[in-house]
Amino acid sequence: MPPQPEAKDQERIPYQLPFPKEADREIVVPGVIPDDPKVWVPQKENVFFRPLCLNASQGYWMNLLRVTRAGLLTRHRHPQPVHGYVLKGRWHYLEHDWVAEAGSYVYEPPGETHTLVVPEDCAEMITYFQVNGVMIYVDPWGRQTGYEDVFTKIEMCRKHYAEVGLGADYVDRFIR
Repeated sequence: MPPQPEAKDQERIPYQLPFPKEADREIVVPGVIPDDPKVWVPQKENVFFRPLCLNASQGYWMNLLRVTRAGLLTRHRHPQPVHGYVLKGRWHYLEHDWVAEAGSYVYEPPGETHTLVVPEDCAEMITYFQVNGVMIYVDPWGRQTGYEDVFTKIEMCRKHYAEVGLGADYVDRFIR
């Protein structure tokens, strides 16, 4: 083994051993809020998402949700926790009395069912979400009307990116 520098000199030395060969590569996304509108994947009219990490091996996704109109979005249930951080605008749930504004962190526990609302005086909302597992769309009485998981998100991205000329494989940079 080569001579080791003094302890005080070691903090600026990069890690010297190889990473495990099984370790996946990191994701770095410059310009998280993109200038190119083609990167935003439409979900419905005036509702878009921007993938950041689509983890197929563990069943979660991280994305930005962008809404460019006021109104109700979706009623849905989470069987696993969700984390959110509001970057722009504000929103709330019909089922709660709080408002999530720019700078707010939101934790949604497993079993939470809610209806996202963007208020009339909010022209644009962008929130970073980590969704674990599945989002189950339901009617007011809990009957399932649809779902999203990491695999449906990947397929939405592939279809959109192929249609706008970025190529279906553009999404691969976000998949782990």
